[in-house]
Amino acid sequence: MKVIENPELQLAYEYVQFTGEHVFLTGKAGTGKTTFLRSLKDRCSKRLIVVAPTGVAALNAGGVTIHSFFQVPFGPLIPEASYGDSPNAQSNPLARKFNRTKINIIKTLDLLVIDEISMVRADLLDGIDTVLRRYRDRTRPFGGVQLLMIGDLQQLAPVIKDEDWAILRPHYDTGFFFGSLALRQAPFVTIELRHIYRQGDHHFIELLNKVRENRLDEKAREALNQRYRPGYQAEGDEGIVTLTTHNAQAQRINETKMAALSSRTRTFEADIKGDFPEYLHPTAASLTLKIDAQVMFVKNDSASEKRYFNGKIGRLTAFDEESITVQCPEDADSIVVTSETWENAKYALDEQTKEIQEEVVGSFTQMPLKPAWAITIHKSQGLTFDKAIIDAQAAFTHGQVYVALSRCRTLEGLVLSTPIRSQGLTTDAQVLSFSKEVEKYPPGPEDLAQARHVYEQSLLVELFNFETFGRLLVRIINRTKEHARALPENPQSRFMELGLETRDHISHVGEKFHTQIRSLTGDRSMAIEGHEILQERVRKGCAYFMDKITTLLLEPLQAMVVASDNQKARKAVEEAIDQLIRQVQIKLACLKACAQGFSIQTYLTVRAQASVDTRSARHRHRAKDQEPAVDVAHPDLYQRLKAWRQAKAHEQDVAPNTLITLKTMINVANGSPQSRMQLKKVRGIGKKTLASIGDELLAIICDYTASHKKVGVPTIDKPAMHHDASDTRQVSLDLFRDGKNIAEIAKHRGLVASTIETHLAHFVKIGQLPLEEIMPLEKAQPAMEFLRAEQMLALSPAKEKFGDQYTYGELRMILYHLIHTGVMADPSQAD
Repeated sequence: MKVIENPELQLAYEYVQFTGEHVFLTGKAGTGKTTFLRSLKDRCSKRLIVVAPTGVAALNAGGVTIHSFFQVPFGPLIPEASYGDSPNAQSNPLARKFNRTKINIIKTLDLLVIDEISMVRADLLDGIDTVLRRYRDRTRPFGGVQLLMIGDLQQLAPVIKDEDWAILRPHYDTGFFFGSLALRQAPFVTIELRHIYRQGDHHFIELLNKVRENRLDEKAREALNQRYRPGYQAEGDEGIVTLTTHNAQAQRINETKMAALSSRTRTFEADIKGDFPEYLHPTAASLTLKIDAQVMFVKNDSASEKRYFNGKIGRLTAFDEESITVQCPEDADSIVVTSETWENAKYALDEQTKEIQEEVVGSFTQMPLKPAWAITIHKSQGLTFDKAIIDAQAAFTHGQVYVALSRCRTLEGLVLSTPIRSQGLTTDAQVLSFSKEVEKYPPGPEDLAQARHVYEQSLLVELFNFETFGRLLVRIINRTKEHARALPENPQSRFMELGLETRDHISHVGEKFHTQIRSLTGDRSMAIEGHEILQERVRKGCAYFMDKITTLLLEPLQAMVVASDNQKARKAVEEAIDQLIRQVQIKLACLKACAQGFSIQTYLTVRAQASVDTRSARHRHRAKDQEPAVDVAHPDLYQRLKAWRQAKAHEQDVAPNTLITLKTMINVANGSPQSRMQLKKVRGIGKKTLASIGDELLAIICDYTASHKKVGVPTIDKPAMHHDASDTRQVSLDLFRDGKNIAEIAKHRGLVASTIETHLAHFVKIGQLPLEEIMPLEKAQPAMEFLRAEQMLALSPAKEKFGDQYTYGELRMILYHLIHTGVMADPSQAD
């Protein structure tokens, strides 16, 4: 691995690798920005992708275009559409569906690298922000992804048509990237690279700086104009390149020069495989060359000798079917060139490791050469020439004069076909103002140390942040409220109970933990990963929260079912449940990874891998035609009614809910009406229903009544057994006191056994239910001895030791028995 000795480059690398700060990496032409990007992809351990505004820039950077990855349109993006509260509205041009792979990449991304940021419009950067927020954290700029923006504002500017700017002007002060509304909410550090590798002549460097910074005085202008050569003809001047403003100009010069040669001609055809669109072609697919043609290499030599590089100029001296010989002015030996291959890649996730990888989707194999008597300014970006002809009075846009002049290695290699006039070198005032402002506060080692400390602390706090659980539980409750009429057994009270349990035993304890973390990490001189006292707290915290989240949230959620004939209602509630389960699973994976101590790299890796959506969040999916159990007064009667409804619907080839809705069927099972008069009073039974199926319903109820010696007749239209969070535990206790075991209570209430165990454990803890009434003390003894000896306030170690001998709920009851008897302290108070 190559060590970066440049202090600014090293500072930039450490900011990207070890902090969460957004970084704007800038610098004059030839300061090593492109080289830094190439090395970063190999060195950085964060999950990153590279994007650029154009196909050529993306190919050179080893990335993909912004438009292709983020699926943004090419037109203007007004803030109401690209930065509003309704990113999924149909009218929003950014509301395009992403495939699952791309969504997973976005969700697991740590770092987004944007090359050639000077060419990125403000509204385009806001479009990126919208997409990232949609699939990540909506409350944070760019969804919480770190940005590395690379480019030089004094070089190529964004292309904005007049008609597009007319649309954007009411919303943006400037079209440059720093006008982005999202970026204004995202502070960033600016690191300027100062060492220039391209030019070694300090006099020429100073002249270029004056052009760049719009301070070209008369003396400097005269020095540059000494290179003015009116009527200069390039014939015989080997290796000189004309830089043009437009493709048509460069093409015309190259065609004219090529036609003037009377030497042998050969055409080389590219081998194109897969997806490699024309706009990405680095040279012509059908490349026609002649002996003595001036050519430029368009790729770095892949061979170990490194005989040529992208932008090297030479003269073609020979060719055959498989090779071309090129003589470069500065080389004694000629270069025999064979075909090279370019690859078009897209980002994908490795199915095994879940790492972001570049997947090759197409290739372009061709001779790495192109005619090079002329080239456009845009395509010269990043290249270096020994000799260049420039028309300084051409229709250059902002920054193009500087780009053109800075392509040349020396002042002596520069030829001006027209003199430089100071009025033609104006620099955008907004760019100058922005550049001066960011240059006022260059970051140093102390700033880096502070940013690194804040980043490490924020990740640790994030590990024990459970706000998402509460927010998603509220969303589920709201969904049940929205669809209350379609949910015969509205599960709202169950989720309210989960919310209270989560608040008391998870969220509030997590907030206390945050205070401890901030206190223990107050000393910046001590690295978090080497802080043993802190690491011990992390280990205990992970064990505690893994137990609580598993028993209080994950198990009840995975067992939760939503009963409704209304598919829309059921889907809305179940999708909200699934979303919470996914977040619970991600958090559990992170806690488990840090159970032996907190490591930043381990945490980032596991967080990303766990965030990959494999569509397996719920392990509670029932068979397609299987209806969930519901909480009713007469479960057996309900089962008979359900079986009758299913059979009759099949017989008549109709949907079951057209005969009788699930909600009405539950009302019938709760009321157990014994006559047509009573049946008529059941909510949902109208005249039509009574006439068509009333007799059949009464026959089923009569048969059910006869088969049960004692069946009470509850109040007609008695609602299903909904219970507030405050009394649902009491209901379970009452049923237990009536002689039902845990499995029977769970079946009767339509809940899972682990939920009933949690209910009963509460009464063990407060002394209202002796442990021996639930299980023999002989059975509990091994676990009691283990917990007492180890002073274990977490249940995972005990569960690992005893396996299936105890359920988590039984271990919790045993622990609460020890707490009630004073043998052990309350874990929620301890943590």
